[in-house]
Amino acid sequence: MQVKRRTAERGPFRAEHLRAGDPYELSNGHPVYCAPTGGRASGPNHLGSSVVGWDPAVKEVGVDTGYSPDPGTLLAPDVAVGNVPDRPGWVKGVPELAIEYADVGQDEAALKEKIADLLAAGTKLLWVVRLIGPRRVEVHEPHRKVRVALPGEQLSAPGILKNAVRVEALYDRSEAEKSTLTNLLQRRGYEDLDAVLDAGREEGREEGREEGREAGREEGILEGKRDALRRVLDRRGLRLTKAAAAKISACRSERELDRWLDRALVASATAEVFRRAGR
Repeated sequence: MQVKRRTAERGPFRAEHLRAGDPYELSNGHPVYCAPTGGRASGPNHLGSSVVGWDPAVKEVGVDTGYSPDPGTLLAPDVAVGNVPDRPGWVKGVPELAIEYADVGQDEAALKEKIADLLAAGTKLLWVVRLIGPRRVEVHEPHRKVRVALPGEQLSAPGILKNAVRVEALYDRSEAEKSTLTNLLQRRGYEDLDAVLDAGREEGREEGREEGREAGREEGILEGKRDALRRVLDRRGLRLTKAAAAKISACRSERELDRWLDRALVASATAEVFRRAGR
């Protein structure tokens, strides 16, 4: 994209002359005033940074990060993906993906220069989200014509983002939440919400199967002890009364069955087997 600068002569300012919080960027050594963001644009700024920032392929994202690819240039994209180091000071170079939000009062000449500076310095992709008039996103790439994406369309950033981004997700809270949720789930190994639900159902089924297997093992042990007790009583000629048979069948304690079995080996009468402790 060819941009005619407001002045081709290099200005006297350098990035080192500016401090964090100064309301200026620099283009070719000239200061460019950056007005505070209005309410309508500040919300989408936050949404856009969330959507792209939580993409599974993204490791670094910043908001209003100051980039200085050369001493006379200082650029602060609304949202930047890639090259956002965790250290103070202006960042050398530029981000891989930059997002700008354009609302009322936008200085179009300054925006064009900023886009040109970013792309010339190495930014691979720049999205301008237009909040005035019909909502749309302008897609800028080096050495390519600008194209416009409308609501319902997908924005892709190969090699930068894993997932395509719906145009609406860059300014609409509901769409941004959907995209962010999908990204967060994928960062935890799930493809989407359905995959989480499927995993939960499968985990529940497996727990049920395991509980069933455990219950089966316990019941098998109990029944084995009950059968052993009946056999000992029978072999020793001790009469198994209906009350005693019911008590054996209803017993759910291995410890109790073991105690009865020990007594059955030496008891002279069935009643002695089931006597209460202390009697």
